[in-house]
Amino acid sequence: MTAKKLKVGIVGGTGYTGVELLRLLSVHPNVMLTAITSRGDAGSAVADMFPSLRGYVDLAFSDPVQANLSECDVVFFATPNGIAMQQTRDLLAKGVRVIDLAADFRIKHIPTWEKWYAMTHACPDLVAQAVYGLPEMNREAIKSAQIVANPGCYPTAVQLGFMPLLEAGAVDASYLIADAKSGVSGAGRKAEVHSLFSEASDNFKAYAVNGHRHLPEISQGLTNMAKSEVGFTFVPHLTPLIRGIHATLYAKLVKPVDLQALFEARYANERFVDVLPKGAHPETRSVRGSNICRIAVHQPQNSDIVVILSVIDNLVKGAAGQAIQNMNIMFNLPENTGLEVVPLLP
Repeated sequence: MTAKKLKVGIVGGTGYTGVELLRLLSVHPNVMLTAITSRGDAGSAVADMFPSLRGYVDLAFSDPVQANLSECDVVFFATPNGIAMQQTRDLLAKGVRVIDLAADFRIKHIPTWEKWYAMTHACPDLVAQAVYGLPEMNREAIKSAQIVANPGCYPTAVQLGFMPLLEAGAVDASYLIADAKSGVSGAGRKAEVHSLFSEASDNFKAYAVNGHRHLPEISQGLTNMAKSEVGFTFVPHLTPLIRGIHATLYAKLVKPVDLQALFEARYANERFVDVLPKGAHPETRSVRGSNICRIAVHQPQNSDIVVILSVIDNLVKGAAGQAIQNMNIMFNLPENTGLEVVPLLP
């Protein structure tokens, strides 16, 4: 176990994932927050922007150019896509480990990444060494990783839901469907018409049906689980919630299996995956503010169709909490350190 406190830097501390990192890291017993960067708000106190952190974080935002990130043990990038890849090489050269909460290192096939993110990748050679940070799948590799690509929010809920079935070869991997809903905080902390209260409240809609950026990330993960190419349909929806993702997943069974036993056995030793009793229906509010994914598995009318319900808080298990879970693994800390947060209800 690490004796000294880890020096932690956060690049991009003014977004929702940034403030969520600050909320959790500020009370992490093995962490010393060292630098929090923001180009537009350099010099202003973190607690002035986020009064919830008053008394917990006494740092001011610093300009990324002047921040001494090279003195950190680990740096989190809570930035838009395309930022981490510009700075990671220099940090690695100085012995700093990197956890990217954006998508710069998630997709191994560079042409696919460049197609979906509409930019040229700055360091394709580093993508090969990056470890995809889904602990329930890649825990051993995460331990020694220098770069961790933290999964997206939709991909976390969907992959954890399908994982036991694909690993067991229990379903037809050519026909997988994810019908997923997200709260508006998933779009980030920026002014856009679709996320205005009067636009998102009292409303429900699908979007990006022809292709969402998380589609190739999820397909890559499901392919690794199935050890073969998968057929995957993904339809995201926007709901009038602040936090939460609810993924309803569909697959066709190809052999008899005790679904409840399969899921309970697969996640028996996973602190942050909770398999609910048979017949349960998880709610997004049951995980609000926590790093937990709650899953229920159903077989309606005893047919050959299996339905999995998977819920997470998109800002915690879907972003900042999972990033801290990865940090704990990387630095040989108990995996739940700083993450034993009871969900908020009501």
